[in-house]
Amino acid sequence: MSPVDAGGPALFIGTGTDYVALVRPELDPADPGVRQAAEQAGVTPEEFAGAGDTWAVLIEHDGEGGGFELPGVRDTEPADFAERLRAELAAATGGPFTVDGGALLRLDARPAGADAYAFTAHVTPPEDPSDEDAGTPLTVETGPLPVAGLLADLDAFLGSLA
Repeated sequence: MSPVDAGGPALFIGTGTDYVALVRPELDPADPGVRQAAEQAGVTPEEFAGAGDTWAVLIEHDGEGGGFELPGVRDTEPADFAERLRAELAAATGGPFTVDGGALLRLDARPAGADAYAFTAHVTPPEDPSDEDAGTPLTVETGPLPVAGLLADLDAFLGSLA
């Protein structure tokens, strides 16, 4: 279950306190919070909400959260990552596996009890000259996650992209 409502396609891997997520947020210009934020930013709610086509990676670990945008990422790339993760989980033989999402994200999975896996997410934000922490690799450890729940979440995510 997603700990954050992105309003668009979202894949969360982890718990409410330790997770990595691929999201494509969609803001509703009619939402009172969006309207207030737009007013504070000095733009229209429509401008503030934007096109809703920019993917982002969100992370949360030990109460510390963050994230970064993935400009230029098309729906096919997160879909491919989710399909590969789904295939590994469906074929899981009880051993560890890795799903590589390129330079920004890699998941290492290891068995964590009956019909469950724990993940180590290796996340590397893109370089950004205005942010001294950008490009610094981050690691997020999840607790055990039931395979059946992950498969259902992956199916829902892939269905939201169809």
